[in-house]
Amino acid sequence: MLTLERLRADHTAALLAFELANRAYFARSVPDRGDAYFAEFAAWHRARLDEQEAGVCHFHVVLDEGGELVGRVNLVDVEAGSAELGYRFAEHATGRGTATAAVAEVCRLAGTEYGLTELTARTTRDNAASMAVLARNGFTPVADITLMDRPGVRYRRALHAGPEVGPGPGC
Repeated sequence: MLTLERLRADHTAALLAFELANRAYFARSVPDRGDAYFAEFAAWHRARLDEQEAGVCHFHVVLDEGGELVGRVNLVDVEAGSAELGYRFAEHATGRGTATAAVAEVCRLAGTEYGLTELTARTTRDNAASMAVLARNGFTPVADITLMDRPGVRYRRALHAGPEVGPGPGC
């Protein structure tokens, strides 16, 4: 069973270890964050917590059954009932429904706890796994875009406040 936790100060070491262990894997599909990100990770982490406290972002870590941090799911640029969804998962945690389940839970939280009415997301067309996670969670393609100099897709999902928020269209 997965556990989703709101980002906290005590996640710093585990989150840094997760990012370092998966750096090469992530760099295959998104731009590398660069050495400065890792060298200044504590300050970066504090800044994310400040954004979360201000209500402009909602950051989450995903823990597996053994308590290992295997992913993160974030809602950024919260404004006027909308936010952009982003996520990344450890290479060893992919292909098991982990991302689909964690995104479903964040969608539920977005509509209930955070009072959001819509989420957007973006991915490149060559990231079939991410496209599948979004489709399984009721996101629909709304525009072709260029992302990281590659063809991509922008997605949207409407949310309805209340306990009925869950995966699938019309949620």
